[in-house]
Amino acid sequence: MSRLGKIPVAIPSGVEVSFTDGVLTVKGSKGTLSQSMRKEVEVTVADNEVTLQPAEETKEAHALWGTYAALARNLVTGVTEGFEKKLEIEGVGYRAEAAGDTLTLNVGFSHPVVMKVPEGLTAAVEKNVITITGIDKEAVGQFAANIRKVRKPEPYKGKGIRYQGEYIIRKQGKKAV
Repeated sequence: MSRLGKIPVAIPSGVEVSFTDGVLTVKGSKGTLSQSMRKEVEVTVADNEVTLQPAEETKEAHALWGTYAALARNLVTGVTEGFEKKLEIEGVGYRAEAAGDTLTLNVGFSHPVVMKVPEGLTAAVEKNVITITGIDKEAVGQFAANIRKVRKPEPYKGKGIRYQGEYIIRKQGKKAV
C-alpha cells in the first residue's frame, strides 16, 4: 500500500484545482500546470484537498497511486513556490553567460555551446553558478541535466559542470615509479 498515496495533497489558499476528463489542472500565483492521470487512479478534489485512490486492486494501480500522488504534490508546489536547480562550473577558463532565452557555455571546446532556455524556465548566471528556475519540476530537472551533459565533471581534476552539492569521486593520477 502506498504511503505517499494515502496522504492527501493539501491545497493552499489562492490555488485552484480541477479534475476533468482525466486531466488534473492546478492554477496558482506563478502560473498553471496540468497533468493527465491514468484511469487506474481515482482523483477526488474536495475540502481543500486532493485525494487519490487506486481504481482497482492490481499491482499496477497501486504503483501508479503513489506516483500520481507525488506528481499532484509537485504541481501544487510548482504553482505556489516554484522549483530551482543550481549547477557549478569548475575549470580554468570555464564560464557561462545568460542573455535573454539563450545560455552560452564556454567549457573547453573550440567553440561556445549555445543552448536555448525552454519556455517557462529562466536561467541566471552569477560567477560560476547557473541557476535554473521554473514552475515545472520535470522541465527544470531535464534542462539542468542537459546543461550538465555538455561537460560532465571528470574524475581526475574535477573540471566540468556539476550540481551544487554533488560529490565527485576523485581518482588518483599516475604515480611515479
